[in-house]
Formats: sequence, C-alpha cells, structure tokens
Amino acid sequence: MDLKGKSVVVGVCGGIAAYKVVEVVSRLKKLGAEVDVIMTANAQKFVTPLTFRSLSHRPVVTDMFSDPEYWEIKHVSLAQKADLFIIAPATANIIGKLASGIADDMLTATVVATKAPVLVVPAMNHNMYANPVVQRNIRILKDFGYIFMEPDTGRMAEGSSGKGRLPEPSAIVGKACAILKPEQDLEGIRILVTAGPTRESIDPVRYISNHSSGKMGYAVAQAAHERGADVLLVSGPVGIGCPDGVRLISVTTAQEMHEAVNGNFENCDVVIMAAAVADYRPAEVSERKIKKNGDEMVLRLVKNPDILKTLGTIKGNRILVGFSAETDHLEDNAAKKLESKNLDMIVANDVTMEGAGFGTDTNIIKILKRDGTVIDLPLMSKLEAAHRILDEVRDLVAGPAQAGSKERGG
Repeated sequence: MDLKGKSVVVGVCGGIAAYKVVEVVSRLKKLGAEVDVIMTANAQKFVTPLTFRSLSHRPVVTDMFSDPEYWEIKHVSLAQKADLFIIAPATANIIGKLASGIADDMLTATVVATKAPVLVVPAMNHNMYANPVVQRNIRILKDFGYIFMEPDTGRMAEGSSGKGRLPEPSAIVGKACAILKPEQDLEGIRILVTAGPTRESIDPVRYISNHSSGKMGYAVAQAAHERGADVLLVSGPVGIGCPDGVRLISVTTAQEMHEAVNGNFENCDVVIMAAAVADYRPAEVSERKIKKNGDEMVLRLVKNPDILKTLGTIKGNRILVGFSAETDHLEDNAAKKLESKNLDMIVANDVTMEGAGFGTDTNIIKILKRDGTVIDLPLMSKLEAAHRILDEVRDLVAGPAQAGSKERGG
C-alpha cells in the first residue's frame, strides 16, 4: 500500500497504550503518508513529544496557544489538510468530550473542525469500556459517522483481563489504509459469511456449544465490505458488534443457521463458512430445568445437518470456502475436508498454538486450495488474515470469469 500524498493526523490521548501508537506513526510514515501528531497533556506523561517528532519528521502539537512556526490557525490548518484523523488510544474522556461537542483543547478542537473521516480506537479498562455511558457516547459518535475499531481482549496493564486493549498497530494501520485507499476488488460480488458458535438447548437454562468467539468470521465480513462486496453475515450468539455496512441475520442453533444459509444461498456468489457449527444436538429438549438426580446425567445426541457438505453438493459455479479448526494433523485433516465437502478452498488453524485459538485477536492460518496450493501465513491480526483469505477468494472469482465460464448461480 502506497500512502504518498495522503495526510494523516494522529491524536494521542493519555493512556498506557500510547506507547503502541509510536509504531502506528512509524508504519504510516514507511507507507509514505505525511503524519502530524497532536498530543494531549496526559499523553505526554506516557510518551514524550520528541519520540513522535523523531518518527514523523514533523513538529508535534501539544498546546493550543503555543506560538506557531509560521502564521496559521493550527487547529484549522490541520483539520483542513487531513485526509484521515486517527484518535488512539481513545480514552473514555475523549470519547465523552467529542460526543458532547466539547472542544477545549487542541485535539478536540481539531477533530470538531475537520471534515476528514475520523477513526477512533478505544483503549481503556474493560469495566470502563463496558460502562453504559461510554457505550452510549460511542453510539452517538457512530451515528455522526465516526469510525470505530473494536478493542482487543486480553490482559490489561493493571493485571485484570477483558475487552479494552488497543488493537495491534498493524491492524490500526490496515484499517487506516482501507479508509484512505480502499481496494474495491470485490465490488459487485455477493458474499455470505457465517460466524460464531451455535447453541443446542438441553433445557431452558443449559445448552451445548463451543469456544468460538466469532472474531474471525466478523473480520472476514468487515474486510469483504471494505473491499466493496455486498456482505450478508449469518451469525451465532457472539459478544461483538456487526461491522458497519454489513447485513446481519442472527441465529442460535445449527438448524437455524442451516435454514438462513440455504435461504440466501441462491443470491450469493461466494460462501465463507467461518462458523463453528455444533455437530450434534440433544435428541430431546426438556421444557423444564432438569434437576440434579444422582452422579451422572446421560444425554442422547443426534447429528445436526452438515451445512457445508450440503452446499458442496449444490454449489454450481459459486465459490465455497470452509474453515478447519484442528488440534493435530492439521494439513491432512483440512485436505480431507476440502475434498469430501467439495470446497474450493479451506482455511485451517491449529487451535492449540499460542495466538491461534478461539477468542484470540490474532490467528495463524494455512490456506489450502483445490489445485494443491498450500499457503502458510504467520501470526497476524484476524483482520489481516481476513484480507489474505479474501485475496485468494478474489483470484478464485476472477479465474472462472477469465476462462469464459458460465455465469454464477448454479
């Protein structure tokens, strides 16, 4: 990605994650962007302005009333020159001020004055992020057109764990690139993505499920939308928001997902099955809570419909992509699934590897294609992995068209 000629203003707020923004600025500069940094007073307690000045090769703005190097109204000039504004780490304080229209320092005044897209990257204690007031303020800003990145989940600076970590610098820069120079290489392509787990009820209070968080599937849906595709997301129960611009069908059980996918299959060109669908469900579901009785409880399970295999028998010229989460014999098991379910491509990962399991914000994947190609990818954010998957999908879509094959639709 070449960002030459693009101007990015980075607003750094007072949070421990400010140190990660140093790499964001460095990466943007390496891509050729002109980067101006505005630091709040509290941000300077975590990272010095000199650090950002050394990387950006530009003066760092810290004071609304400092003497300018040459005559200009600084917050207006930065607001006008920006092609993109990034606020990272975005604290609860800055989110609240912007949602209320407060412009009492250089950062907020510049944001209020800009017409550029504003990318807000929250990072804070997980309880602060979940606070209803903070979530209300985020909704207000989203309604005004501000673009938000979801925080990562993991260990916090104070030792607790939860959702509130700043996303990896590579993911932030990837999002910035998508906003500044979005690749529309999937424009006009209709993509159906499944994500998350399914739940199979035992009784009104218990169910069978799995550890899928839905993050990988949601990343695929987001990346596909960024690249111009018309995206429908069929999702099991998850704790993350639907990407902007993506249509969502929420389901709970494997049968509901089966029906939603089958009902929309004819109207898509590509299906990417990232969901972790339960293979079995209880044969009987009790209408009342089953009480403890003895040391054992035996459940009789019956097989759920195999959505992916069903699609493989009727896919026609559509592109069908599966996922394979394994604990051993990764490539062999994925290759068997690719063949038995008539897939065009399969994405495999070993969930026992650090950084590649369920619920993580990163992944380590292998992509296997029908022509025998195997692509090994290193540890990367799930959004980056999603874009690499879509690179291969794009090539698969283009291949039949270039060969003069008949229209999609089966």
